[in-house]
Amino acid sequence: MKQAEVEACVVITTCASDEEATVVAGALLDAQLAACIQVTDIQSHYVWQGKRTTEPEKLLLVKTRMALYPQVEAAILAAHSYDVPEVICLPVAAGLAAYLGWIGEVTTQA
Repeated sequence: MKQAEVEACVVITTCASDEEATVVAGALLDAQLAACIQVTDIQSHYVWQGKRTTEPEKLLLVKTRMALYPQVEAAILAAHSYDVPEVICLPVAAGLAAYLGWIGEVTTQA
């Protein structure tokens, strides 16, 4: 795949624990749905079921191809414990050609 042909995106999701983040990341990497997943600690403030809440979470930044988004979403939902997990896809407008090419090389072409 030529580097210029890779339409990359970053999928954002959150998990309640390190263990769940590891399961989600492993599922995505094992299925070749992501090239890289970064996990970091965050503090989330949100309203859920009418109640304002603050909780620690794990933020996952999933680097993948736009064409794989439906499969990435499905894999996250299958491995996730939340009723309504955050799953947001952000298109990559520009990036280092070699890095974008690598995303295309290590993710599934299906």
